Amino acid sequence: MGVSYETVKWTYTGKSLQSQSDRIPGRGGGLPSTLIRLHVLCLGHPPQTLIRLAFFSAGNCWLQQGRNGRCQVLYMPGMSREECCRSGRLGTSWTEEDVPNSTLFRWMIFSGGAPNCMLCKETCDNVDCGPGKRCKMSKRSKPRCVCAPDCSNVTWKGPVCGSDGRTYKDECALLKAKCKGHPDLEVQYQGKCKKTCRDVLCPGSSTCVVDQTNNAYCVTCNRICPEVTSPDQYLCGNDGIIYASACHLRRATCLLGRSIGVAYEGKCVKAKSCEDIRCSAGKKCLWDAKMSRGRCAVCNEPCPEQRPDEAVCASDNATYPSECIMKQAACSMGVLLEVKHSGSCN
Repeated sequence: MGVSYETVKWTYTGKSLQSQSDRIPGRGGGLPSTLIRLHVLCLGHPPQTLIRLAFFSAGNCWLQQGRNGRCQVLYMPGMSREECCRSGRLGTSWTEEDVPNSTLFRWMIFSGGAPNCMLCKETCDNVDCGPGKRCKMSKRSKPRCVCAPDCSNVTWKGPVCGSDGRTYKDECALLKAKCKGHPDLEVQYQGKCKKTCRDVLCPGSSTCVVDQTNNAYCVTCNRICPEVTSPDQYLCGNDGIIYASACHLRRATCLLGRSIGVAYEGKCVKAKSCEDIRCSAGKKCLWDAKMSRGRCAVCNEPCPEQRPDEAVCASDNATYPSECIMKQAACSMGVLLEVKHSGSCN
């Protein structure tokens, strides 16, 4: 909301008040939407100088300008351009019109954003994109932040295996992928991702472990686990063994060199079917007919759009588009399905 200041001199003549005012322009412009006067009258004293504040309607602040040139994602209504653009955030935009909420709603839902959209930043001057990024002018002559990681300290020039199980042509390519929306992505080990721990050289004191999809990962093993103080910490492993805590199960996984996994919380029970197993909230029991054991699994997770290289061959000798799709099929049937190997069964 913009503000203009008006100095008003009030003179008491004994019968009435006379005033003389000087307007000092402020930001915002337009006709006053709200007028506040501060009235002070001190009889028997010299004329008093008062300040009258006239508040003017401001525009609207938006978080981005769309490809259609309209402002999108409303940040704050009733905000002046100076206040809106103060943060220096790239993409922040402003519209001058002060419109009712119904108009804002119509713009956002039916018009693809607000018209007459003005970017706060028109150039890359003084734009801070943060670590690993730099400002670059787009083909439409608008500033945008692009991934530009510092690869000057990268010594290994060959392929690397990422913590997401994907092979990257080099560490710099992995850093770019990390910048583009995978903040937890790290280098697992040098070289292409492997299906066994053979020839995998893990950095530091980490140990190679093969997961349930037969992909090799480098993990840090906890050699010492804290003393168990509660029976609630017990876990039943997928191998049918009772583990005193999650730490004990992770340690066993490290020493074994392959994934064990949690069947369910608590001690393992001799179950004849899933009716004998109590799963925690949000999980469903799936029966492993081969081992005559039950396993609790999360069954309500949506699957992202799969890629052609994510297909897996399951323990029922059927090919599924992804491991997530395989798990959904297992949940619908109530039976346990595991990945035999990546790719098609054929």
